[in-house]
Order: sequence, then C-alpha cells, then structure tokens
Amino acid sequence: MLFSLAIIFLLGMTLGKFFDFLKLPKLIGLLLTGMILGPNLLNILDPKILLISSDLRQLALIIILIRAGLNLDLKDLHSVGFSALLMSFLPALFEILGVVIIAPLIFDISILDAALLGSVLAAVSPAIIVPRMLKLKELRLGTAKMIPQLIMAGSSMDDVFVIVIFTSLLTISTNQGISSLTWITLPTSLILGIMAGVVVGLILSWWFTRFHIRDTGKVIIILSSAFLLLTLEHINTSHVGFSALLAVMIMGATIQIRKEHVAQRLSFKFSKLWLAAEVLLFVLVGALVSLESMFTLSIGAFILLIFSLFFRSLGVLLSIVKTNFNLKEKLFTIMAYLPKATVQAAIGGIPLAMNHPQGELILSMAVISIVITAPLGAFLMDHYQHRLLNH
Repeated sequence: MLFSLAIIFLLGMTLGKFFDFLKLPKLIGLLLTGMILGPNLLNILDPKILLISSDLRQLALIIILIRAGLNLDLKDLHSVGFSALLMSFLPALFEILGVVIIAPLIFDISILDAALLGSVLAAVSPAIIVPRMLKLKELRLGTAKMIPQLIMAGSSMDDVFVIVIFTSLLTISTNQGISSLTWITLPTSLILGIMAGVVVGLILSWWFTRFHIRDTGKVIIILSSAFLLLTLEHINTSHVGFSALLAVMIMGATIQIRKEHVAQRLSFKFSKLWLAAEVLLFVLVGALVSLESMFTLSIGAFILLIFSLFFRSLGVLLSIVKTNFNLKEKLFTIMAYLPKATVQAAIGGIPLAMNHPQGELILSMAVISIVITAPLGAFLMDHYQHRLLNH
C-alpha cells in the first residue's frame, strides 16, 4: 500500500503541475493519473487502496464542506441579497430537471435514476470558481455590482443543496421508490441536519474560547466531530432522516459566525489538508473509471451535457433577472457557473460502491462532465473577464 500511495502522490502531483503549466485545471492530470495506474491500464495500485477508496473520498468531501462552512461569509450573502439565495439552488434545480427530461431518452433509464444522475452533475465547483472570484475582487472587476461576491456565495451553498438532494435521491433509489415515509424523512433530514450543525458549532466555539488549543488541535477536533455526525447518520431510524453532510457544513458556518478570526486561520489549515485530499480524491476516482464505458457513452454523454448546461444557464438567468447586470455581466455569470469538479469526484462513485444498477453510468458521466466543463469554465472566465466586466 505504501508503494501505491507514493506513486499516487508523485505521479499525480507531477501530471497536475504539468496541466497547471498548460493553464488547464490540474485535476485533469490527477484523473489521468488514476486512469493510468488503475485496473483498466497498468493495474499497479494495491487492491486495499481501492477497497477503502470510498472512505477516502468521503474524507475529502468532509474537508470540502468544512472549508465551505468556514468560508461562508454571511455579510456577502446579505449584501448581494435575494439573488444569492436563488443562485444557491435554482441553477442546480434547472439542471436536474434538464437531465430528467433528456437522460431517459438517451440512456433508457428511469426518471428516478435520471434525477440521481442529475443531482451528481448539478453541483458547481468552488475549487475552480472561488480563486478566480477572489482574483476579480483584487482586480476590482465587477465589484461595483458585487458580481464576484454573488458567484462565491451562491456556489458555496449550491454544493450543499446538491449533496442533500443527492443523498435523498440515493436513499429513495436504493429503497426502490418513494414511500409514505419519504415525505417525513426528507424534511426531518434537513431540519435535524441544520439543528445538529448549529449545536455542535456552538459547542466547539465555546470550547475554543474556554480552553487554549492550538489551531492544529482545533482541526483534529472539528474533523472528529464531523466523523461523529456521519456515524450518527448511519444509525438505523426508519421514520426520521438526518443529513450529516449538511450538519458538517452548518457546523463550519456556525464557527465562522461565532469565531470569525479563528475560522479564517482554520480555513487556511484545511486548505493545506486539501492539498493531499485533492490528489487522493481525483486519482482514486480516475482509477474507478472504465475507459470502455466512457468511450461507449461519448456521443450520448456530450449531448446530455450540452442540454444540462443549457438548462443550468436558464436557471442562472432567472436567478439574476432582478439585478442591474447588463448583458455582458449576465453572460459572465453564466460562464462562471459552468465548471464541475470536486463534488462530482466526491459523490460520483458512491452509487457504484453501493452496487446501484446505474452506478457505472453515473460515475462515467461525472468524470466526463469534469473533463469537459472544468477546463471550459476556467478558460472562459480567465479570457473574458476583462471584456465582460467593468473595472
């Protein structure tokens, strides 16, 4: 296993740096590393790594959500107003709707499976968006109308909304349909998730105030709390749902509200953890991908992706219809909401790990969406920001 880890990090970071040099997202290099090292090509990864890959991907997802919570600036949410709220769920909802309409026609799958596929594809990638929006704030491009703040705030909440929808649909799908208890489970999962996140966040904020703990120790405590929340979700209760991932995000946001300066330092610590988690996440996802399946899906996948992005763009336009953005600024906002990466890598392999009938299709579509939209969105934002936004 140690040899596999060494190869994963050395080759992954090398190819990631190469793609970064080409002005392309380094995650493409990480996915390629997984495809090369995985069972479909060289097959040199230790099987033990692949057996625990779902746990490692879940760890990466926890780090993503904690960082999102710690960086969730409620001042930005308040300042950009109602449009930020709409941007947090409407584009994703429209994209899921588009996939539900088109996917059954292309792949001959059920509406429920199409909705599950749509929930995997619908999340936008803060890993690509947030650094570029921070750069726009430094350059003072679009800041007069708070465009970078709107996109950052919306994209952070967008991921949480999509993950909650995904976990709910996956539960329904594995239980073979919607029962009368579903209508109880879904709202309780949201309510209890928010309540648990707030309570744990308040306890940790008090703990960090009452006792002197180094920031590294705080990171360990926060991660351990997140693990306990995930364990709580797996307790078998037939009538009551609980969204642990939402609770993890809310926990981070609560700490940010109560201890803003501490949250900034902890966010920096988690960004360092993400350097290693990112390599593992994307390489292991690449190792799971069947190249034969991807080539088989190529034309249908491309058509589905075009339609889903079209529906997403409609959702973005509807979200900002009440703003004073001009046509160029609206076009840039649509471009900024195109790239997909982190969430697709984190949740794309879960249905396959659970032996879902459409697990291979969902994972392949997740990887294809990353490979196409991540470099496309990054390129469009980088090359058109000066043309479309005012200084």
